[in-house]
Amino acid sequence: MTQQDAPRQGPLSNIRVLEMGQLLAGPFCGQLLADFGAEVIKCEQPGSGDPLRVWGQEKPYGKSLWWPVVARNKKSLTLNLRSPEGQAIVHELVASTDILIENFRPGTMERWNLGYETLREINPGLIMVRVSGYGQTGPYASRAGYGSIGEAMGGLRYVVGDPSTPPSRMGISIGDELAATYACLGALMALHQRGRSGRGQVVDSAIYEAVLAMMESTVSEYDVAGYVRERTGATLPNVSPSNVFPTRDGKMLLIAANQDTVFRRLAVAMGQPELAQDDRYATHAARGVNMTDLDGLIADWTVTVDLEPLQALLEEHGVPCGLIYSAADMVKDPHFAAREAIVELPHKDFGAIKMQNVAPRLSETPGKLRHVGPDLGEHTDEVLRDLLSMTGERIAQLRAGGIV
Repeated sequence: MTQQDAPRQGPLSNIRVLEMGQLLAGPFCGQLLADFGAEVIKCEQPGSGDPLRVWGQEKPYGKSLWWPVVARNKKSLTLNLRSPEGQAIVHELVASTDILIENFRPGTMERWNLGYETLREINPGLIMVRVSGYGQTGPYASRAGYGSIGEAMGGLRYVVGDPSTPPSRMGISIGDELAATYACLGALMALHQRGRSGRGQVVDSAIYEAVLAMMESTVSEYDVAGYVRERTGATLPNVSPSNVFPTRDGKMLLIAANQDTVFRRLAVAMGQPELAQDDRYATHAARGVNMTDLDGLIADWTVTVDLEPLQALLEEHGVPCGLIYSAADMVKDPHFAAREAIVELPHKDFGAIKMQNVAPRLSETPGKLRHVGPDLGEHTDEVLRDLLSMTGERIAQLRAGGIV
């Protein structure tokens, strides 16, 4: 049996998901559910499909390397949601659907006769996951919202980067992915509640709120102490030592020894155990106040040792440290290999493609990668035939009319 033919398995293998989102915020939620066995049927516009099919930094043969990852384990159904015929097909599919995901601008689904009040009449147990920039309510709800805007409004951009430069962005679409992760969490909680009540509900995941939820104590710091956390580059305020340090051979090593017991071990490794007794560095609070001086002392030491022996010495003393990995480092690391953190799947254009494996790991019902993102409309006939009992003639008529 090939990986393309492998049966769905995992804790969600009895769950059917209809994914109507595009680009990343909705589809990443669908990816997480599909990774753990859910049957995810992705609805795409006939002829064009999800724009993510052509997005990405590198595109060998004009093919996106992002699409195989975010659409993995899914089925592709082409369907014109703007047409009454397409909307009628959604109504039929919803009858046997557990979760519907959408990330259009609020109000769009309602204009298409696909709002939750309409769909719950067909299936009272339906869970509708709605991902948007600002949420489904409030004065900004109708605004167009992208992940970058949510990152800025939610406070992340303000604290990312060096204080000498304008706010930076992460090198990934973290706002979209956080909103999708919270959407997935909400969907699973709603599934649990449906098991008790028999009723579905709406999961409203706003990008800016997902980012805000990760902002630790920044709001409370301002509210109580009037303190606004600013950009601090590679460090966190008053958390020391936890920084990137230079080595003799021109490389970098991240050392995180901010806990009192760990700092004592670092001081011994440095050959300067007295640092742990120094009032300036003996406690977490004192190290935070004297962060700049302490980081300088540590850098003066690390720059006298090559990377490999430095890392070995710190590991011997139980001091957390690590390299700053690029993708090139990840694919050759023995720990990644031993845990199969990166796996290789067959791909019809590239022969094979490596990507990150399923996370987290479940001991009894683990998720599994079965195939890469499908071709546009690859499963249209299958879905309409098997779920709606459509004949080949009827499917051909719909295709000729631009409905599928």
